Amino acid sequence: MTALMRSSLLIAVFVVPLSVVLATLAGYGLAILRVWGHRSLSFAFVLGLTLPIELIVVALYFNLREVGLTNSYVGVILAEAALFMPFGVYWMQTHFSNVPEELVEAARIDGARDLVVLARVLLPISWPAITTLSVLYFMWSWNQFMLVLVMMLDPDRRTAPSGLGLFVGEYTTDIPLLAAACLIVIAPIVAVHLVFQRSFVNGITQGAIKG
Repeated sequence: MTALMRSSLLIAVFVVPLSVVLATLAGYGLAILRVWGHRSLSFAFVLGLTLPIELIVVALYFNLREVGLTNSYVGVILAEAALFMPFGVYWMQTHFSNVPEELVEAARIDGARDLVVLARVLLPISWPAITTLSVLYFMWSWNQFMLVLVMMLDPDRRTAPSGLGLFVGEYTTDIPLLAAACLIVIAPIVAVHLVFQRSFVNGITQGAIKG
């Protein structure tokens, strides 16, 4: 169980910052910079929200196998980051769209470039949204079951949720042992939620009131 928890933590530690950085940059480009084709790109990301993992996991496995990324942490990390991207981009784009345009215009008048505007003007007021997205990404990565089960052929390198099946026997199941394992698996999620509870709630409700 320790090895499975370590695998879950390793994957989540890389997936969360990678996905958050990419989603923030993409949301900034679509909402503030309004890059060429931003409407079509936004629509494509929204469509990505409707794409179930069960529909693409088999094709994803064969594609990653061609480049040698199956049964590896790198393959799972990249796959999870890609699967989480539609929601993250939509989340950050919506957040940046609600930022007053005067803030960006004032920074540009002062000579700030695009990355400076993002780093020094927008990010300091975006921490609730970023924290909320990070908590959601951590929970989704930690609870990921099917993707890891398909990509990781080595049972010792799978994550904690996928390892719960080891406690279920063919004819009998040790219910107390399985219950204890479930508590161990959900403990990190509960801890993360308690630590970031205030920021999480602020990020969820920040768009409820305007003005």
